[in-house]
Amino acid sequence: MFDLIVMGGWWMAPIVLASVIALGIILERSWALRRSRVLPTGVVEELEKLVQNRELTTERLRGIAQRSPLGRVLSAGLVPFVISREEMKARIEDAGRHVAHELECCLPTLGTIAMISPLLGLLGTVVGMILTFEVLTTQGIAKPNELAGGISTALITTAAGLIVALPALVAYRALRAQVDRLVIDMEREAMRLLDALYTRDVTQKKVQGEA
Repeated sequence: MFDLIVMGGWWMAPIVLASVIALGIILERSWALRRSRVLPTGVVEELEKLVQNRELTTERLRGIAQRSPLGRVLSAGLVPFVISREEMKARIEDAGRHVAHELECCLPTLGTIAMISPLLGLLGTVVGMILTFEVLTTQGIAKPNELAGGISTALITTAAGLIVALPALVAYRALRAQVDRLVIDMEREAMRLLDALYTRDVTQKKVQGEA
């Protein structure tokens, strides 16, 4: 493998660097976007119980927010403690936008690597062909080793660019889809909390009024 990298010339350096960065992003985002970390179970129920028992405090909300992105989003809507449904929804949506941006961290870089890696390989190919024709022009076919060097550079850089780009593109699409699913599920959990809190309050007021 190292011999192939050397044969590809110094054009292989940015391709190898791109592959290392892409691998790091894929591993880090795969770990960070685990469903159990982003959307742990029981957060809505815990907040609802705190509200029902009148145990909702800033310290408790801060603890829930620090445990998961979902907790941060839902806690943001309850910080003022007594607000309308519309105000709570607006605060949750604002926090959700920040969390969604954090979940997408480094994904644009991964997408850029998937896009430019074939171009880097193509650039190496062009340079390799230029070197080959330069040898043909100046020395003819008298030195086949130098001709083979230019052709090797052309083929190896093209293959290397594609080898980096294809997995990076697949991972980028998969991770973006995972982010979209998590954001949608967070919205669903937020609406579940809103319905649980305000539907119960409306029902209690109606019952008290009828009584």
